[in-house]
Amino acid sequence: MNSIRTKLFLNISLLVILFVLISWGLSALFLEDFYMTNKKHSVIESSQIIDERYRSGAQDISLELERMANNLGAGIVIMSRDGNIEYSSFERIHPQKAFNRHSVISDNGDAAPEAAEGPPRLPPAFVIKSREEVDGNSTIEIEQDQALNIQFMVLRRRLVNEDMLEIKIPLAAVAESAAYASRFIAIVGLLTIAAGGIWAFFFAKRFTVPLLEVSHVAQGISRFDFSRKCTIHSEDEVGRLGKSINNLSYQLNKAISELNQKNQQLTADVEKERRLDKLRKNFISSVSHELKTPISLILGYAEGLKENVAADEDSKNYYCSVVMDEAEKMDKLIQDLLNLSQMESGYFHLERTNFDLSLLLDAVLLKYQGIFSEKRITVEMEKEPGLWVNGDILRIEQVLVNFFNNAIDYVEDKRVIRVSAAEREDTYRVCVYNSGKQVPADSLKELWLSFYKVDQARTRSLGGYGLGLSVVRAIQELHGNAYGVENTADGVMFWFEISKIKRGEKYV
Repeated sequence: MNSIRTKLFLNISLLVILFVLISWGLSALFLEDFYMTNKKHSVIESSQIIDERYRSGAQDISLELERMANNLGAGIVIMSRDGNIEYSSFERIHPQKAFNRHSVISDNGDAAPEAAEGPPRLPPAFVIKSREEVDGNSTIEIEQDQALNIQFMVLRRRLVNEDMLEIKIPLAAVAESAAYASRFIAIVGLLTIAAGGIWAFFFAKRFTVPLLEVSHVAQGISRFDFSRKCTIHSEDEVGRLGKSINNLSYQLNKAISELNQKNQQLTADVEKERRLDKLRKNFISSVSHELKTPISLILGYAEGLKENVAADEDSKNYYCSVVMDEAEKMDKLIQDLLNLSQMESGYFHLERTNFDLSLLLDAVLLKYQGIFSEKRITVEMEKEPGLWVNGDILRIEQVLVNFFNNAIDYVEDKRVIRVSAAEREDTYRVCVYNSGKQVPADSLKELWLSFYKVDQARTRSLGGYGLGLSVVRAIQELHGNAYGVENTADGVMFWFEISKIKRGEKYV
């Protein structure tokens, strides 16, 4: 596995093992020599101290000599010039004549006294391995006891009063101490490796957890998921990296959100432009179609008048009335188009006032009483008096007129038109119902488009251009109020809303 956690764990563990092995190897190779060197220094220092304090005899410093022997783990012997043992750490003795330790074993087995002249000689039981002269009065030798098979470090020093000091240390203790120390270092090394491995594992885990978190957040960013954030609170490089990732995520999210909004806006603008282009083409086509018939009639009848086709006065009057009627239709169409264009372009200004909607409904219905009677239409009114609202009264009247005209043109069956005004939360909803055929479901939304006609033939026979409901849509959008159309069980209901005045406000 090539994870950084594994690599970090292995590298730290190997480093701990390497240090432990180096420590153990150095101790195995040089610890005994280190002990020997320190023992030499200790023995030399001890001999110098004894030489400084030893004057007339060993009785004065016997306790100090014993303490020093125990501390060094050595045997200390002081002999006089004539061979008497003044002091021995092996046992507390009184001055006595000692045998000559440096005697030579003769062939017959008797000890022969050492010659008066020349350096002392060791018995054959001792073999000198090495000899080092410390100064003019001291030497250090490594001796091998052939009988015991033990090596000793022996320091001999001639004291100030010409007595001979001998300090003898068995080297087996030094080697054993070095072996014990090396073994102890090996055990401590194994424990260090185990503890170091555990520490390396948890350290690697603790070190890599923030990095894994940063990695997961970065992967989320690559998938455009900006919901996750780094929760690293340390102030080190990893903490600064987490903060940088969070900042990067925020900036990318902000930039992509803005880009998406601009793309959506661009898509909407393109779609709007396409729709406007389509509406423009349909508008031109519809206007051309609507103007084609009256212009043709006007040209035809005007040409007939010019050519004196109508010979009598009644025919001329008829021709003139047709021309005037078609001209009036064209004028109304152009006026409606101009009004609709101003409303949709945003240049039209509403003259808002507070007025009684109930009185406006009564006034509009009164204008249509003759038409209702002539067409045998039953009108039902459901409203309360004093419905105070705010809006452009002339444009609201235009909405009512367009709804009434539409209801009159399409009323059938029971020939009933029902007008109602119901209070809602912030508005009054005015509904105009007419009995008759329902509007096809796919045409409900299209009714509000300019020149849209569900029944082309019938609309043309009624003299409509399909602009009335478009004007209603424009007026309501300028007021910021809702409008709509619904199919009922036995007819169609058009409705619009107008803002009501809150109670307590002054009616103007």
